[in-house]
Amino acid sequence: KVPLSKISRGFRDISLSFKRHPVTNDLLPLKNEDAIKRAVQNLVRTKIGEVFFRDDIGTRISGALFELGNSDFIDPIATEIDTVITNFEPRVDLTDVSVNSRPDENSLDIEISYNIVGLSLPMQTINFILEPTRL
Repeated sequence: KVPLSKISRGFRDISLSFKRHPVTNDLLPLKNEDAIKRAVQNLVRTKIGEVFFRDDIGTRISGALFELGNSDFIDPIATEIDTVITNFEPRVDLTDVSVNSRPDENSLDIEISYNIVGLSLPMQTINFILEPTRL
């Protein structure tokens, strides 16, 4: 029997594209796995200190985009991503974090795999590239 704390009723969030429904003119929502995917990406992309009164939320990976692409920098970045998701996204059960450096493009290729707690969905995988906004 599954404990009640592990049963989900679904998740909703607003889309950051702010697209509107053509008939109701309401903002289009993100639902379930899409909402969680956006939340995980936001946690990884948030810089430490960006969230007011919460200096513990976020990562320092944006500062590592210009560093050398060896294991001295890649391993701590993967650990930091793992820590922020584990601590601040209770809706997911993290299974893997992979960070690969792309030194020629000054970017990081990040792949995050997780299971959604309380929903019987297949394992979810997010793959995105972090690159500096200015070179």
